[in-house]
Amino acid sequence: IKTGHSYTYNITITGQRGTLWWHAHIFWLRATVYGSIVILPKQGTGFPFPQPYKEANIVLGEWWNNDVEEVVKQGNKLGLPPNMSDAHPINDGKPGPLFPSSEKRTAFYTYALEVGQGKTYLLRIINAALNDELFFAIAGHNLAVAKIDSVYTKPFTSQAILIASGQTTNVLVQANQAPGRYFMAARPFMDALVSIDNKTATGILQYKGIPNTVHPVLLQLPAINNTVFALSFNAKLRSLNTAQLPASVPLKVDRRLSYTIGLGINQCTTCLNGTQLTASLNNITFVMPQIGLLQDHYFNTKGVFTTDFPDRPPTPFNYTGAPITANLGTKQGTRLSKLAFNSTVELVLQDTNLLTVESHPFNLHGYNFFVVGTGVGNFDPKKDPAKYNLVHPPERNTIGVPAGCWVAIRFRADNPGVWFMHFHLELHTCWGLKTAFVVENGKDSDHSVLPPPTDLPPC
Repeated sequence: IKTGHSYTYNITITGQRGTLWWHAHIFWLRATVYGSIVILPKQGTGFPFPQPYKEANIVLGEWWNNDVEEVVKQGNKLGLPPNMSDAHPINDGKPGPLFPSSEKRTAFYTYALEVGQGKTYLLRIINAALNDELFFAIAGHNLAVAKIDSVYTKPFTSQAILIASGQTTNVLVQANQAPGRYFMAARPFMDALVSIDNKTATGILQYKGIPNTVHPVLLQLPAINNTVFALSFNAKLRSLNTAQLPASVPLKVDRRLSYTIGLGINQCTTCLNGTQLTASLNNITFVMPQIGLLQDHYFNTKGVFTTDFPDRPPTPFNYTGAPITANLGTKQGTRLSKLAFNSTVELVLQDTNLLTVESHPFNLHGYNFFVVGTGVGNFDPKKDPAKYNLVHPPERNTIGVPAGCWVAIRFRADNPGVWFMHFHLELHTCWGLKTAFVVENGKDSDHSVLPPPTDLPPC
């Protein structure tokens, strides 16, 4: 969309219900350009749980006091990560009364949700932060997880949730405590030796009739490096898998892919120190083209991208052993992977020890996928598939690959086009931790890429 112009998107919602979100996808504009999308059940169907009294959107973000684009440019000049954010706000840039700059400690800085005694509320939580996975909790109240990334889950309760960048989680909260004011809070999860913005964002759950002068009840979030909680929370997620809402997990696999996730260091003649931190999949750092990939694909433009992205790592090694700090150069290219229409795909995402192991939220455009397996260390193709959950695995569009771990997903390539596959930490995405799938057309026009709209802004 050109500067000073607008564009109207027409979106058809098919088979989705719950909470999604829209956001910018170029440079770091996602810092402020985002919002929620709420898809209600069809009339007459309702939720697979008791109807909540009210709903509320909780959007967790990340904020810089300076121009984000200038922050990124400065980091790129140095070949290093840009400066960390200055705050984690909750809804409309409110960091809460515990934030150091909120000296006045007034309601202006704090998001407050008023609740009635005995009522149940549905909270639609979105992690819009650019670079942080977040813990979220409400003092004195359990969170009943009901949905992830617009897909219902088997319900379970937890004192806190873990939500990766780009994920959405719906929870039910019962206002069943003594009337008062209770802190809700979010702060990062990071179990690797990586510097992050460790500030805590706070809001308030306030019972009706309680004055603002009452001090909120404090809460204790999981420690910033609490790997045990993170792994156990994700292990509890299951698809609902009922007759009305089945989990159509692909049982037969046509194409098996394995991608390693790594950091690296490349030479950089324009950087002050002569090198630049980078990131890669299967040791390939993605180079963004000057023309849109879908446009290139539809018009069969030559020389923009290739479809030779490797199905597996070019050089196997001990992916999660001692950190590797030598020979960290990566190959660069606009290399994509082609998938046959309606084929079933299994993709194993393997974290690596290149510089350091680290958690990586991964997002696939155009599809939901089933998270059929995860494990610590190196994926073993002979032993680990036997432990897959092929009955009710969680279904989502964004998954966190834990530090030093692997995750296996499955999906059916029934949506033709070119679909971005990237990691939802903006820092790593701009370093090249991304690729795309070219999904071929089906046999007829109903299963083929639509022509571009006549008013589509040129790329």
